[in-house]
Amino acid sequence: MLCAVPPGQCGHASAGRAEALPDSPALATTLTAACIVAAQLVMVPAAMLVGARADAWGRKPLLLAAFLILPIRGVLYPLSDAPAWLLGVQLLDGVGAGIFGALLPVIISDLTQGTGRFNVTLGAVSAVFGLGAAFSPGLAGVIVQFAGYDAAFLTLAGIAAIAFLVVMAVPETHHPPSPRAVATRSTTMPSDAGP
Repeated sequence: MLCAVPPGQCGHASAGRAEALPDSPALATTLTAACIVAAQLVMVPAAMLVGARADAWGRKPLLLAAFLILPIRGVLYPLSDAPAWLLGVQLLDGVGAGIFGALLPVIISDLTQGTGRFNVTLGAVSAVFGLGAAFSPGLAGVIVQFAGYDAAFLTLAGIAAIAFLVVMAVPETHHPPSPRAVATRSTTMPSDAGP
């Protein structure tokens, strides 16, 4: 189900919804496969955008965008059982996963630069995300049993909204040199022009 961790870990959200469709098991299987492929197709361009723009735009705006996608998905899923709708909403999973997948190592690099602790930090953060991805379907399953799919998606959207609010308080990790520092460096560096 939907969770407040990277959406790539939560691609099974629409799969659960697809299996709840009354039409046929074949439709559920086809829709589940289509949702997985659709998310993968938009994940790569999203990751490429992060790679191209993380230095210019900063890490925090991209991180906020990724965390904002999570509650939006959770609120959109219950609005329709139409396969096209579910497939469209699942595209957001790919966008979020692409942003998280490309951005988290960059942010961890910013935070651990010069400490020699990049690998252990990336491993710890990945473990926390894995725990969230493991816990989310269990929580959603309990909610589905007692209150249905819509309540599960909305509950997890609420958790994701809280995560978004927490991330709003996180400072920017990338601090590009000021234009003045760049100008000072360019005037003090030897020119390539000959005598």
